[in-house]
This record gives sequence, structure tokens and C-alpha cells, in this order.
Amino acid sequence: MARFGLAVRATVALLAAALVGTAPARGEPGGGSPPVALETPAPPTRALPPVIRSGPAGCHGVALTFDLCPVVKGSGWDAALVDLLRERQVPATFFASGRWIAGHEAETKMLLAMPFFEMETHGDRHRHLSRLDVAAQRVEVTKPVALLAKRYGRRATLVRAPFGEFDDRTRAVVANAGLRLVQWSVVSGDPDPRISAARMLRGLRDNVRDGSIVVFHANGKGKRTREVVEALLDRVLPERGLAPLTVRDLLKCDGGHAS
Repeated sequence: MARFGLAVRATVALLAAALVGTAPARGEPGGGSPPVALETPAPPTRALPPVIRSGPAGCHGVALTFDLCPVVKGSGWDAALVDLLRERQVPATFFASGRWIAGHEAETKMLLAMPFFEMETHGDRHRHLSRLDVAAQRVEVTKPVALLAKRYGRRATLVRAPFGEFDDRTRAVVANAGLRLVQWSVVSGDPDPRISAARMLRGLRDNVRDGSIVVFHANGKGKRTREVVEALLDRVLPERGLAPLTVRDLLKCDGGHAS
């Protein structure tokens, strides 16, 4: 009986210790396995800036944009097209790749000297951005910006993704570099030799509207680009009451006026 009484008293003592918090805690020596750590919630992701594909309605303007992609063959320069734009003082935006800039010093200086032209960037080597890791995307996006700034004192603020390909990582790289990603709302189709000038004009007539950003090429790959642009300036835009603007002016446009 004495031994039984001792056992009862020991059990009661252990229960009392547990109730007052003197029993070993989990994670302390003798306390069993440690507690499961709770994950700290990840901070909310910063909203990415929108991709610019057109300007605001009510501007009565469109942006004529011309890509200057690097070329393997040919001069990489549509002199007849640029002469037309220069002689008529047509506001236009040129998106140039780093390789194109590096190989066209005289043409770059001429474009930068025209007050109604603006020169922006189009990747460095014209690579498929969405296939690259973040570090390689950053180089592709920022290298031509640095080249324009260092060699010509031009601070580019807009970038166009080569091939029109990008992902959310690209958008973050562009935003972190202080740039804005500009694509397009209307495709001219000018690099395709199978598309006639008449067909291109039909497509432009059907799709160009207030605030459109139209993509052409000025690197010599558009065999009918000058012809189509001239018809656009002479007929299509006047019929719609639209005027050409640079992309920057189109984006600043408010109530039909560029501010």
C-alpha cells in the first residue's frame, strides 16, 4: 500500500507541474521535437507598369514608329524613307538596337539632330527576351541605353522588345531601369515581301485610329515602306483627321493637344 501511495503522489505532482507550466517546453532539452517554424508572408509584389500599345483617345494623332533592327545583309538603312520623313518634317519615333547604333554613326547623328524625330531603343542584339534569364535581359535592355547616353548624350526613356516578345521579368527589368515598354497597336507588315503596298494600305485604313501606334521598319527590310508611308500621310491620315506625333508627344496628349 505504501508503494501504491507513493506512485499516486508522484503522478499528482507531475500533473500539477504541467498545470503551472513547470514541465519541460517543446524545443527545450527533454521537451521533444522543436515547434514548426511559421513562414513569414512574402511582401506584396509591386504592380508592374502597363505595356504601352497606344495613346489616349481624343488626341487626333497617331505615332509612326520605325524599328532599326540589325541586319546581316544590306546597309540597314532606308534612306528614301527617312528623306521623305525629313523633307516633310514628319514627327516620327525610331527604335534602334545597340548593334545598329554601333554600326551607323552618321545616321544616328542625323536622326538625333532632327527636332521632330525621337530616338529610342530596341534591345542590344535583338534577342528573344523571354528566352533569357533576368541578368541577360537586363544587359539586352540597358546596353543600348548606355551607348546612346555615353556616345551621343541622348537619354532614351522608351524601349521596344525585339520580336514583340517579353514577359513579366522583362517588364520589371524595364521599370527598374527607369524606362517604359512601348509596343504597338497596328502592324504594317512592311518586312514581308509577299504583302503588296495596296494590301498594306488596306490594313492600315482598317485599323489606324485615334491614338494608334503603328510599327514600320527603317532598316531597309521594308521594300514598300516609303510608298506606303507616303500614301498614309497623303490620304489615310487626312481622311481621318489625324496627324503624326512622336510617341512621347502622343503619350503627353491631353484633350487633343500635346502638352
